[in-house]
Amino acid sequence: MHDDRRIVEQRLDRVLAERLRPAQHHHTRACDIAVWHVPGEPVSVDQALRADYAPTEIGQPWGPAWGTSWFRITAEIPEQWNDRTVEVLIDLGFDDDRPGFQCEGLAHTPDGTPIKGLHPRNTHLPLGRTSAGTTRTFYVEAAANPIILGPHGFQPTELGERPTHPGPPLYVLRRAEAAVLDEHVWNLVQDTEVLDQLMRELPTDSPRRHDILRALERMLDRLDLHDIHTTAPAARAELTDVLSRPAHASAHTLSAVGHAHIDSAWLWPQRETIRKVARTLANVTTLMAGHPDFHFAMSQAQQLAWIKQHQPALYDRVRACVHTGQLVPVGGMWVESDTNMPGGEAMARQLIHGKRFYLDEFGIDTQEVWLPDSFGYSAALPQLIAASGSRWFLTQKISWNQTNRFPHHTFWWEGIDGTRVLTHFPPADTYNAEITGAELAHAQRNFAEHGRATRSLLPFGHGDGGGGPTREMLARAARTADLEGSPRVQLDTPAEFFTAAETDHTGPAVWTGELYLELHRGTYTSQAKTKQGNRRSEHLLREAELWCATATIATGADYPHDALDRLWKQVLLHQFHDILPGSSIAWVHREAQETYQRIATELDAITTRAQRALAGAPAHPITFNAAPHTRNGIPALGAAPAEPTTPPSPAHHPDGTITLDNGLLRATIDHRGLLTSVYDHAAEREALAAPGNLLQLHPDHPNAWDAWDLDDFYRHHTHDLTDIDQITTDAHTVHIQRSFGRSTLTQHITLPAHARRIDITTDIDWHETEKILKASFPLDIHADHSAAETQFGHVKRPTHTNTSWDAAKFEICAHRYLHLAEPGYGHALINDSTYGHDVTRPNGTTTTARLSLLRAPRFPDPRTDHGHHQLRYALCPGADIGDAIREGYHLNLPERTTHGSRTVAPLITVDNDAVIVEAVKLADDRSGDLVVRLYESRGGRAHTRLTISFPATAVTRTDLLERPLADPEAPTDALDIRLRPFEIRTLRFTRTT
Repeated sequence: MHDDRRIVEQRLDRVLAERLRPAQHHHTRACDIAVWHVPGEPVSVDQALRADYAPTEIGQPWGPAWGTSWFRITAEIPEQWNDRTVEVLIDLGFDDDRPGFQCEGLAHTPDGTPIKGLHPRNTHLPLGRTSAGTTRTFYVEAAANPIILGPHGFQPTELGERPTHPGPPLYVLRRAEAAVLDEHVWNLVQDTEVLDQLMRELPTDSPRRHDILRALERMLDRLDLHDIHTTAPAARAELTDVLSRPAHASAHTLSAVGHAHIDSAWLWPQRETIRKVARTLANVTTLMAGHPDFHFAMSQAQQLAWIKQHQPALYDRVRACVHTGQLVPVGGMWVESDTNMPGGEAMARQLIHGKRFYLDEFGIDTQEVWLPDSFGYSAALPQLIAASGSRWFLTQKISWNQTNRFPHHTFWWEGIDGTRVLTHFPPADTYNAEITGAELAHAQRNFAEHGRATRSLLPFGHGDGGGGPTREMLARAARTADLEGSPRVQLDTPAEFFTAAETDHTGPAVWTGELYLELHRGTYTSQAKTKQGNRRSEHLLREAELWCATATIATGADYPHDALDRLWKQVLLHQFHDILPGSSIAWVHREAQETYQRIATELDAITTRAQRALAGAPAHPITFNAAPHTRNGIPALGAAPAEPTTPPSPAHHPDGTITLDNGLLRATIDHRGLLTSVYDHAAEREALAAPGNLLQLHPDHPNAWDAWDLDDFYRHHTHDLTDIDQITTDAHTVHIQRSFGRSTLTQHITLPAHARRIDITTDIDWHETEKILKASFPLDIHADHSAAETQFGHVKRPTHTNTSWDAAKFEICAHRYLHLAEPGYGHALINDSTYGHDVTRPNGTTTTARLSLLRAPRFPDPRTDHGHHQLRYALCPGADIGDAIREGYHLNLPERTTHGSRTVAPLITVDNDAVIVEAVKLADDRSGDLVVRLYESRGGRAHTRLTISFPATAVTRTDLLERPLADPEAPTDALDIRLRPFEIRTLRFTRTT
């Protein structure tokens, strides 16, 4: 019996591959072809239609890497095809079966209207039922995107950058012909594939499996392989019975949602993403015309904004499909952002700009945050999701965990402040499902809530590089809607799924804290300049909004709404989960650095104009403090003459050591350039357990995913950088020069006056490969957990490895500070652009914290981070959590000095340092109202009195989108505000104008 089954399966495999699938089209007829090779970057369709085309033919090469060729394809319909379903079949030279990772095309009508995209799994252009003698012409924009993700995995490649001159052609045009679609054969193929896939997932002793096997055998017997087109209907009839048997009453229900997770940049630049989105949306809107029950979830408002700008005709189709309910905006974010590294206000703006775009364009208030592929999820997200007016969260990336299987699929996720959102992980463990039997069976077997819930979500469609759902996927969905042995598949929207899930699962489990991905830990460090550009841009935007709002209210200066909106969106775009994490090709990161420089230049100019308006006529130095804490006699969020300070000078000692002492701390640097002592005068205790600021180099050879992964075995080999070129000093700084490998660095160590902080600036010319550089600080404290800044608060993680969940967090993300303490005493490490850290207890009684400064992975950018970097970090001995927060802001928000004649009073003042004013800006609706966002920063209850220095008629508590959550109140001289731990509060002040 077993051998008989295997014979039937082998027979079926061969017939499908060699006879049935090729027979779906017949009576082929060659098309006339002409080509225009674009000499540079892609052009508009209008320009392409006006170009001079030259005759070409099948077999001709085209497309140097990243080049574009336009093919004009003309099909003539012969007399015998009258009233037949005709399609044009095009093979641009697809090298393998992976859509989105090679050449692609977008077909247009002669008037420039997009029709649909072309890729290896979607090669047809529909003509419908045509009349004899008809001639149809198409223009296909063919993109010669190189195959960077090759058959052997992630290998170093030079194809990740725009070439300086055209290279050899990558592709050969293989097919361009008209053909009749035999719908009987096409449907027979769909029937057969669904049953074959289901059969192979059923137990070998299942009666249902044997029923399907015999039905397929009868189908094969009825099929004449020399006359497939005539015998296909009878062969298909043999499958009717097994296809019509209903699913079991207990069958799992899968809400299938069309999707195309399109990376806004990854193994292609942003300009190619714009074309990928156009191809995908052309595909899905064409599919919708023939499938009214098909829904497509479109995330990333940025991508729709691109289509609105670059493809207005296609955008009109999109808008029409949104209004019918078939194309469903989801996600509520500007892009599918990384969530580990964006700052608090940036994370809020992702939701603000994304949701507002959907509201303005379509009148839709999205309810779900849709992040299937980001690399772990911050514990601050639940509160931000709720504060944006959303209810649900979806991802599936946690299924990639290396060590621990996440225990839930539908659950409440609780954030650092206690807010909970209903969260779902699709148990199919993919966001690129094709509705195959294997995927459906895996989803049903894998679902963690059996017995408590009965449904899950299945995102289907070709993604990453785009393409979306195909007609074959919809055919599989139709056949598995109610099929014995299979889960029920129903085409739903995300909101329909979540609404049903809320009723279906009445007692979900609760997961508290971050959703840490036990993979891709290297993304906290790869491409340091991209991370530095993001961090600096976030703080420059804070400054620009603060001082422009202050200048508008104080002097009547114009507020640059348009410029700030545009600049925020540029920063948000670059927080996409393959840009900010450093996992894109060199082209993407080169453009990111150029963009960050333009952003910095423009924001500096905006801020300078505002500060000059505030300072008045030049007279004496006026220093502006954009930080939320006072410093050097300057109020938070205000400006005044600064109190002069003088840092201590280095002192040289006979034993070769150098000390810096400001009366609060004494730092000792030995002949190797290491911090051998940091003495806290007030506490009368030593901060270090061993030499600190020790630079350590490790080999970095992850098993896969070079730019993404940092595997724990990297720690098996350590090279301490203790050799020194020279140590020099000047008036206030110790300079340490080192050489190693092909790299050189100089560290500058200072001790600011009146500060419990040792500042270290590292200038490094980095030219290593497959190495990671860390800065180590062995601290003389016994800390059982670390507190790492995240958005609007911090997250605590154990420093021990009691469980596999603890041990898996061997590399962690922190924003501006990492705090470590034992009861009564602690230290902070602060930084200006470093996110990766690790914390260990090497001997049980002390705690070592390290910053991950630089990496050097080979894929996808073989020269990742080669070149010059300047990295700043500091050790703050004797710091409590409040000190860590304050010093983190101070390092990242340096004072600015201009010449003026007047001080600047803060618009907003709070009297509790635990309450942080995170944003001060004018309202997005351009009403002139002032919007203030603040939060409790230390993890405890906080009471503060908030005062304003401008006239206002009302104050209203709002959500993130500045919509009222309560009735307006009359402002008093001081507002009494009480905040829960880590609570975010947004207030809108209606101004008197």
